[in-house]
Amino acid sequence: MKVDLFDFYLPEELIAQTPLEKRDASRLMVLNKETGDIKHETFHDIISYLQEGDCLVLNNTRVMPARLFGTKEDTGANIEVLLLKQTEGDTWETLVKPAKRVKEGTVLTFGDGRLKATCVGTGEQGGRVLQFEYEGIFYEVLDQLGEMPLPPYIKEQLDDRERYQTVFARERGSAAAPTAGLHFTEELLEEIKQKGVHIAFITLHVGLGTFRPVSVDNLEEHDMHAEFYQIGEGTAALLNEVREQGGRIISVGTTTTRTLETIASEHDGKFVASSGWTNIFIFPGYEFRGIDGMITNFHLPKSTLIMLVSALAGREHVLHAYNTAVEQKYRFFSFGDAMLII
Repeated sequence: MKVDLFDFYLPEELIAQTPLEKRDASRLMVLNKETGDIKHETFHDIISYLQEGDCLVLNNTRVMPARLFGTKEDTGANIEVLLLKQTEGDTWETLVKPAKRVKEGTVLTFGDGRLKATCVGTGEQGGRVLQFEYEGIFYEVLDQLGEMPLPPYIKEQLDDRERYQTVFARERGSAAAPTAGLHFTEELLEEIKQKGVHIAFITLHVGLGTFRPVSVDNLEEHDMHAEFYQIGEGTAALLNEVREQGGRIISVGTTTTRTLETIASEHDGKFVASSGWTNIFIFPGYEFRGIDGMITNFHLPKSTLIMLVSALAGREHVLHAYNTAVEQKYRFFSFGDAMLII
């Protein structure tokens, strides 16, 4: 299947640069995955599409202030570092700009020396393995020195870093937010519970591979990035119970979808408590085992995310919905509007 099949025209002015003042005031497009019918709502109206006995599954990962600005200790040259994954102890896989200035043995310093890092390994596309040194607790130092790693298509500064966190963010470890969850408020979640809809949480730490473009012509040749996930015993038991009683499982975001599909596909449609790394790549032709519907934002043309959405609702339905969203001037990407596929 060709990547170009998932292209569409997106005017740059529709890329949302800042979040709305009220999280659940964003627009909501409701897409019927069987018929392709579309309805236009506001996000708070989502409660009317959820039924008693359904289960809404959310990703409770928390974004780290993973972008660091520092200098080379020997020359004073400016260096930008993006933390990707902690491998062991104080060693991290990172992306460095400009990477050509950072070779093995290079020492970087941040915040007047409160945090230092030595390059102990190199990789492709700016990848560097850094060993950090500091006094105190690493994450406290990072909270003081780091900045939120906003996606490259967002040019505006974020005044309140909590607006790039969901209200239910708990488990620190992501380099990007699970943005479909940004629309929920604590009040809306409580209203949903009062309706008899179950709320469950999984964890998937979002990596920057989320923003990596597909660089091959054929989807079958694309290697998906791996991300760490975790699902607890309580969540697994609840999801199995919902299934047995005929309720729907509605995932919030592509990250939640990939986690649930990874587990269900490995356990014959059942959910089990587990953790590990997933590189599942979902595109049309995939048979869903874990979810019945999903909430998601509007994604980049030719991205793995629009391919996943197309696998659930059909490529023609999705592209028609996206073209409608452009005509109706929906806001796209991380701080943009939402789509419910049921």
